[in-house]
Amino acid sequence: MKKRKIDIAVISDIHLGSPRCHAEELLAYLSSINPATLVLNGDIIDTWELKNKYFPPSHFKVLKKILSMAAGGTQVYYLCGNRDEGVHRFNQLSLGNLHIRNKLLLELDGKKAWFFHGDVFDLSIRQSKWVARLGSRGYSLLLLLNRQVNRGLKRLGKEPVSRAKHLREGNEKADRYAMEFEKTVSSLAIDKGYHYVACAHIHQPKKAWVESRNGKTLYLNSGDWVEHLTALEYAFKRWKLYRYNEDKLSPFFADEDLKEMDMQDLIAAIVKQQEIRLKDPEGSPSVE
Repeated sequence: MKKRKIDIAVISDIHLGSPRCHAEELLAYLSSINPATLVLNGDIIDTWELKNKYFPPSHFKVLKKILSMAAGGTQVYYLCGNRDEGVHRFNQLSLGNLHIRNKLLLELDGKKAWFFHGDVFDLSIRQSKWVARLGSRGYSLLLLLNRQVNRGLKRLGKEPVSRAKHLREGNEKADRYAMEFEKTVSSLAIDKGYHYVACAHIHQPKKAWVESRNGKTLYLNSGDWVEHLTALEYAFKRWKLYRYNEDKLSPFFADEDLKEMDMQDLIAAIVKQQEIRLKDPEGSPSVE
């Protein structure tokens, strides 16, 4: 079956390693598209759940599929989330078409788009708002603070801080946090002059214009693959909120290259892409 060609696909909160992950549905979706860029906007591997030693074959297939896409020419950006513990230490690493970042800025048809997971606001939206306004250093400080706090809680045998899980309770306090999250993210994007802001973390898929006296921005949230099974897609200069449950997807099977190549072959292909890029540095994508 012919794949849909799109400029950018954004998926997040997959939670590989957790029984809640809908890996088979995600594989079907990834097999149905051919994106020039794939943004993995955090919480891809749920390292908090790995202690349960749950990682079925379908979860490995998702990783293999993503590597296959990178080896095949798709620019893949892995943006670190709060549950991708350990991945953030490789921030700024690029290996062929696979890039690890804390956040990402892209130029899309002359308009700036800001991508980040969103756990940077976990401790307190009200107290962290002014720190994030300081720019990249403030943002990095908030990330470091959040991760140090969670590391300390883990040593004490306590649950790490994650406001996202409370949103599923559906109470008034959770709804208020979701509104404050959206308002804060959008306000920062407007202040920075970003036309689009795409985040995740709170498992609330959404596409909405947000205006203030300083301007407006398109707030985007890619949702998750544990409850909503959603993604963001950019094509023909427009953003679309994709919902798997509303799609007329016929059953997709793993690509032939995915069946034939093992993980070592895929990694070798990505390394080869890196060698090609080093010989031809002008071929790298337009990223700020």
